[in-house]
Amino acid sequence: MATDKPFAPSCERNQRPILEVLQRHLGDTRRVLEVGSGTGQHAVHFAAAMPWLAWQCSDRADNLPGIAQWLDDAALPNPRQAIELDVDGSWPDSGFDAVFTANSLHIMGWPQVEAFFAGVGAVLEPGGLLAVYGPFNYGGDFTSDSNRAFEQWLKDRDPVSGIRDFEAVDALARAIGLVLIEDNAMPANNRCAVWQRVT
Repeated sequence: MATDKPFAPSCERNQRPILEVLQRHLGDTRRVLEVGSGTGQHAVHFAAAMPWLAWQCSDRADNLPGIAQWLDDAALPNPRQAIELDVDGSWPDSGFDAVFTANSLHIMGWPQVEAFFAGVGAVLEPGGLLAVYGPFNYGGDFTSDSNRAFEQWLKDRDPVSGIRDFEAVDALARAIGLVLIEDNAMPANNRCAVWQRVT
């Protein structure tokens, strides 16, 4: 049946492996903030699979109507209607015991990546988890030819975007009291890294 909801094929492809990572870590979690909910597909899939979570969607204002369509159609009790969140702007009140984002850090400019971690530092509770899905470079090198080509596509689209060096991202995480507990290889040369707040 035709639908006018926004649809990202990549979400359909990656939601199962991401869910496997999240389910290992979010069993004792209650409030999750998703930064950059995009179409809303991930929120519906993950909230349905983990009904104990209050899944708070967020994104820039122009994406909120599409997210609402996915949430309304799913009619699940636990995902929360999306709130407007630009990493450079104001963040919700603290009280989240997990933050999740997918395919966002390479879309932002580096100052926005720094703002993202500052925001996470403000809202994440002690012991809370941060899970980040997407491509990374290691030691300044691409992990695949496809990621190298993807980097060029990103730069052509927006020169401030680009695949981030994992070491630089991990340094931002450590600066807000997070320690890396997992860095998982994922399909299509992506990663899903999980940090935990220890301070």
